[in-house]
Amino acid sequence: MRSRTAIAAVTAALVTGGLTMLAAPSQAAEYSSALKLYGVQYDAPGTDSNRCSGGNTKDEYLTIKNYSRSTTVNLKGYFVKDATGNRFTFTKSHTLQPGDHIKLRGGNGTDSDANNVVYRNNCNFIWNNPGDTISFSKPSGTGADSHKYTKSGSDPDGNGYVKFHG
Repeated sequence: MRSRTAIAAVTAALVTGGLTMLAAPSQAAEYSSALKLYGVQYDAPGTDSNRCSGGNTKDEYLTIKNYSRSTTVNLKGYFVKDATGNRFTFTKSHTLQPGDHIKLRGGNGTDSDANNVVYRNNCNFIWNNPGDTISFSKPSGTGADSHKYTKSGSDPDGNGYVKFHG
Protein backbone atom coordinates (compact mmCIF):
# COMPACT_ATOMS: atom_id res chain seq x y z
CA MET A 1 0.00 0.00 0.00
CA ARG A 2 2.83 2.39 0.79
CA SER A 3 4.32 1.78 -2.66
CA ARG A 4 1.09 2.79 -4.38
CA THR A 5 0.81 5.90 -2.23
CA ALA A 6 4.40 6.89 -3.08
CA ILE A 7 3.85 6.19 -6.79
CA ALA A 8 0.65 8.23 -6.72
CA ALA A 9 2.46 11.13 -5.06
CA VAL A 10 5.26 11.04 -7.65
CA THR A 11 2.73 10.80 -10.49
CA ALA A 12 0.78 13.75 -9.08
CA ALA A 13 3.98 15.77 -8.78
CA LEU A 14 4.89 15.02 -12.40
CA VAL A 15 1.41 15.87 -13.65
CA THR A 16 1.28 19.16 -11.76
CA GLY A 17 4.72 20.27 -12.95
CA GLY A 18 6.69 19.10 -9.92
CA LEU A 19 9.34 17.49 -12.12
CA THR A 20 11.82 20.30 -11.43
CA MET A 21 11.58 19.76 -7.71
CA LEU A 22 12.08 16.02 -8.09
CA ALA A 23 15.01 16.31 -10.50
CA ALA A 24 17.00 18.88 -8.51
CA PRO A 25 19.59 17.39 -6.18
CA SER A 26 18.71 17.92 -2.54
CA GLN A 27 22.13 19.31 -1.66
CA ALA A 28 22.06 22.16 -4.21
CA ALA A 29 20.06 25.32 -4.63
CA GLU A 30 19.92 26.75 -8.13
CA TYR A 31 20.13 30.47 -8.72
CA SER A 32 20.08 32.59 -11.84
CA SER A 33 23.67 33.75 -11.61
CA ALA A 34 26.48 33.69 -14.14
CA LEU A 35 28.92 32.84 -11.35
CA LYS A 36 28.64 29.42 -9.74
CA LEU A 37 30.66 27.27 -7.39
CA TYR A 38 32.52 24.85 -9.63
CA GLY A 39 34.03 22.73 -6.85
CA VAL A 40 35.86 22.67 -3.54
CA GLN A 41 39.06 21.08 -2.27
CA TYR A 42 37.68 20.88 1.25
CA ASP A 43 40.37 18.57 2.64
CA ALA A 44 43.88 19.76 1.84
CA PRO A 45 46.22 16.89 0.97
CA GLY A 46 48.40 15.74 3.85
CA THR A 47 47.96 16.32 7.56
CA ASP A 48 45.95 19.47 8.26
CA SER A 49 48.16 22.25 9.60
CA ASN A 50 46.88 25.81 9.79
CA ARG A 51 50.27 27.33 10.55
CA CYS A 52 50.95 30.33 8.33
CA SER A 53 54.51 29.15 7.77
CA GLY A 54 54.75 25.56 6.60
CA GLY A 55 51.02 24.81 6.91
CA ASN A 56 48.79 23.56 4.12
CA THR A 57 45.75 25.88 4.22
CA LYS A 58 46.77 27.18 0.77
CA ASP A 59 45.95 23.68 -0.54
CA GLU A 60 42.30 24.11 0.49
CA TYR A 61 40.42 26.06 -2.18
CA LEU A 62 37.06 26.91 -3.67
CA THR A 63 36.73 27.30 -7.44
CA ILE A 64 34.25 29.85 -8.77
CA LYS A 65 33.46 29.86 -12.49
CA ASN A 66 31.71 32.31 -14.81
CA TYR A 67 29.24 30.17 -16.74
CA SER A 68 28.00 33.07 -18.88
CA ARG A 69 28.67 32.96 -22.62
CA SER A 70 28.85 36.74 -22.98
CA THR A 71 29.02 38.56 -19.62
CA THR A 72 32.19 39.55 -17.78
CA VAL A 73 31.63 39.68 -14.01
CA ASN A 74 33.64 41.50 -11.34
CA LEU A 75 33.88 39.56 -8.06
CA LYS A 76 34.29 42.70 -5.92
CA GLY A 77 31.70 42.58 -3.13
CA TYR A 78 30.73 38.92 -3.68
CA PHE A 79 31.17 36.75 -0.60
CA VAL A 80 31.30 33.11 0.45
CA LYS A 81 30.50 31.65 3.83
CA ASP A 82 30.23 28.28 5.49
CA ALA A 83 27.49 26.83 7.68
CA THR A 84 28.93 28.32 10.87
CA GLY A 85 29.25 31.84 9.45
CA ASN A 86 32.95 31.93 8.53
CA ARG A 87 33.00 34.45 5.71
CA PHE A 88 35.27 35.83 3.01
CA THR A 89 34.39 38.91 0.97
CA PHE A 90 36.15 39.77 -2.28
CA THR A 91 37.28 43.32 -1.50
CA LYS A 92 39.35 43.87 -4.65
CA SER A 93 38.34 43.82 -8.31
CA HIS A 94 38.78 40.43 -9.96
CA THR A 95 37.12 40.11 -13.33
CA LEU A 96 36.04 36.78 -14.72
CA GLN A 97 35.56 36.60 -18.47
CA PRO A 98 32.95 34.16 -19.83
CA GLY A 99 34.14 30.62 -19.07
CA ASP A 100 36.91 31.87 -16.75
CA HIS A 101 37.40 30.68 -13.15
CA ILE A 102 39.22 31.71 -10.00
CA LYS A 103 40.46 29.68 -7.03
CA LEU A 104 39.89 31.15 -3.59
CA ARG A 105 42.73 29.66 -1.53
CA GLY A 106 43.38 29.63 2.18
CA GLY A 107 46.64 30.89 3.62
CA ASN A 108 48.69 33.88 2.52
CA GLY A 109 49.76 34.74 -0.98
CA THR A 110 49.63 37.26 -3.78
CA ASP A 111 46.31 37.57 -5.60
CA SER A 112 46.64 37.25 -9.36
CA ASP A 113 44.06 37.58 -12.12
CA ALA A 114 46.65 36.15 -14.51
CA ASN A 115 46.99 33.01 -12.38
CA ASN A 116 43.28 32.93 -11.44
CA VAL A 117 43.91 32.95 -7.70
CA VAL A 118 42.79 34.96 -4.68
CA TYR A 119 44.12 34.26 -1.19
CA ARG A 120 41.99 34.62 1.92
CA ASN A 121 45.07 35.77 3.87
CA ASN A 122 43.84 33.68 6.75
CA CYS A 123 45.66 30.53 7.78
CA ASN A 124 42.63 28.83 9.33
CA PHE A 125 40.76 26.23 7.33
CA ILE A 126 37.25 27.34 6.37
CA TRP A 127 35.63 24.19 4.90
CA ASN A 128 34.96 21.36 7.33
CA ASN A 129 36.30 17.94 6.36
CA PRO A 130 33.27 15.87 7.48
CA GLY A 131 30.89 18.15 5.57
CA ASP A 132 29.75 21.74 5.21
CA THR A 133 27.45 24.10 3.36
CA ILE A 134 29.03 26.69 1.08
CA SER A 135 26.96 29.78 0.28
CA PHE A 136 28.08 32.18 -2.44
CA SER A 137 26.33 35.55 -2.58
CA LYS A 138 26.25 38.64 -4.76
CA PRO A 139 27.27 42.03 -3.29
CA SER A 140 23.56 42.77 -2.71
CA GLY A 141 23.34 39.70 -0.46
CA THR A 142 21.23 37.81 -2.99
CA GLY A 143 22.26 34.18 -3.33
CA ALA A 144 24.40 33.27 -6.34
CA ASP A 145 24.94 29.57 -5.57
CA SER A 146 24.91 27.21 -2.60
CA HIS A 147 26.01 23.62 -2.09
CA LYS A 148 26.14 21.18 0.77
CA TYR A 149 28.64 18.32 0.80
CA THR A 150 29.57 15.46 3.06
CA LYS A 151 32.80 13.52 2.98
CA SER A 152 30.95 10.21 2.97
CA GLY A 153 28.19 11.14 0.52
CA SER A 154 29.78 13.61 -1.89
CA ASP A 155 33.37 12.38 -2.24
CA PRO A 156 33.27 8.71 -3.28
CA ASP A 157 36.97 8.56 -4.20
CA GLY A 158 37.98 10.19 -0.89
CA ASN A 159 40.41 12.68 -2.46
CA GLY A 160 38.98 15.67 -0.54
CA TYR A 161 37.57 17.31 -3.68
CA VAL A 162 33.91 17.71 -4.63
CA LYS A 163 32.77 19.03 -8.02
CA PHE A 164 29.44 20.86 -8.07
CA HIS A 165 28.98 22.01 -11.69
CA GLY A 166 30.47 20.77 -14.95
